[in-house]
Amino acid sequence: MTSAISVELPQQSYEVAIVPGGLSRLGTWMQPLKLGQKVLLVSNPMIFKRYGEEAIASLTEAGFQVISHMLPAGERYKTLASIQKIYDTALEHRLERSSTIVALGGGVVGDMSGFAASTWLRGINFVQVPTSLLAMVDASIGGKTGVNHPQGKNLIGAFYQPRLVLVDPQVLATLPPREFRAGMAEVIKYGVIWDTELFAQLEAADRLDQQRYVSAELLQTILTCSCQAKAHVVSKDEKEAGLRAILNYGHTVGHAVESLTGYRVVNHGEAVAIGMVAAGQIAVALEMWTQEESDRQRRLIEKTGLPTQLPAGIDIEAILTALQTDKKVRAGRVRFVLPTQIGSVTVTDQVSTEVIQQVLQQMLAP
Repeated sequence: MTSAISVELPQQSYEVAIVPGGLSRLGTWMQPLKLGQKVLLVSNPMIFKRYGEEAIASLTEAGFQVISHMLPAGERYKTLASIQKIYDTALEHRLERSSTIVALGGGVVGDMSGFAASTWLRGINFVQVPTSLLAMVDASIGGKTGVNHPQGKNLIGAFYQPRLVLVDPQVLATLPPREFRAGMAEVIKYGVIWDTELFAQLEAADRLDQQRYVSAELLQTILTCSCQAKAHVVSKDEKEAGLRAILNYGHTVGHAVESLTGYRVVNHGEAVAIGMVAAGQIAVALEMWTQEESDRQRRLIEKTGLPTQLPAGIDIEAILTALQTDKKVRAGRVRFVLPTQIGSVTVTDQVSTEVIQQVLQQMLAP
């Protein structure tokens, strides 16, 4: 069942196409978009081993000339040094302004490929082919690209929209369970910030901790509803001037936890899950929503097999300090996305350090 979701933007709209088996037709999907002849396919060795040949065969058959570049797997390689290596390959193979970078991989590959595309020759075409659930429902849509700075996550980057996002649900069959759970964190996020119906469907599911327990119908619903929510928000606010900030739900504390643990202890989805629990409890402390709603959120996160407590040994003072380097800080005040009910959130900078500290203290692993 193919579904196409349009991301409507003033400069250049594009489609998010959810196509089972779509990877083998990548070239056909790209052909009408006039993307030049040279394609630089960026991936990591593990993903490339599984899906590289299929992608290259499809592109070659459609008349594209393909070069590939491998990035090491992992958030800790999301650096300017890795971007430099993409530039070296682009230069060696004479990529032109009409050429295209195709990202075949998860969020890290997508973020780095997009940033390279946005800056090479001041911007060349870019196509996202996400292979993880997290990238499919979140990272590949909306044009956020970037790399990490030693002091914080995604501090260097640009808004740069892809020309196409091609989602093939079939590639999720080889996704490790931990990575599937990481993606589910972002799906739960859409339920809390936007889509009560999606939240209810997730609550009704028997198991969500591994993809093999999720029916094809529910998976299609998860992908379609999540991509629609993201596309809707991005269409209304491309560069995070207002509404788009709600997509950062769970990410404020989440990013701090990720960077303080060196991107090695928790992955992005696990960090967001922890951040959502924190945001939910902060909202309870501020009487913005009820303990009952916060508990519903926590139970759904637990059903997915995601963590709801801070990693052992993490220092709460260090989290409070890290929050100050978050991109969402305005005039020295940390801005939190907090739920007011399931399906609705608000953005506020009226959260005292005491409240944050108190909630984090309750979330320390015993």
